[in-house]
Amino acid sequence: MKMVRFALWIVVALVLVGVGSRFFLQNDGPALTSGPGGNFTLTSHTGEVVSNTDFDNQYMLIYFGYSFCPDVCPLDLQKMSVALYQLEEEGYDTTPIQPIFITIDPERDTVEELASFMPDFHPRLIGLTGTPAEIADVARKYKVYYAKREQPGTDSYLMDHQAYQFVMGPGGEFLRIFSSRDKPQDIAAAFGSILEKR
Repeated sequence: MKMVRFALWIVVALVLVGVGSRFFLQNDGPALTSGPGGNFTLTSHTGEVVSNTDFDNQYMLIYFGYSFCPDVCPLDLQKMSVALYQLEEEGYDTTPIQPIFITIDPERDTVEELASFMPDFHPRLIGLTGTPAEIADVARKYKVYYAKREQPGTDSYLMDHQAYQFVMGPGGEFLRIFSSRDKPQDIAAAFGSILEKR
């Protein structure tokens, strides 16, 4: 009897794992045929209209966050920047990589706000904003969770969100994710295997 019960628990666990995977990969409908990624058209911190197709034949390194983030976002963008600087110091041509920051707080992250935020990081990092609907659409395509969290007793708020760096291939295909556990050296090592030295 114990063996039957144990076997049933294994089946239940496998089903739950499958459901969790399906939830992460879910797009619009019940068919789960694609990973994170998709088309977007947003506005850069320089005021230009930018589309994912502008980076065809490049690797996009995309991070979703917000400029008012007190800790995680600046640290992750710094990590991205350090990885690119490390590759450049080692003699690699990093122009095939386009670092991108997409805000999940368009209410505060205007073009002007992003223009003052971006200089703290790698000079090729592009900050993108848009309407709430545009941001919601690209976040949905990349399976990114975010939500406003009001601060009791103040007019301020924080944004709850996932902290991942998405690597998209030259054809727009999803390749991998870097998480908070990855160090700049890990990011640099992953790209070092595909870049050419100057």
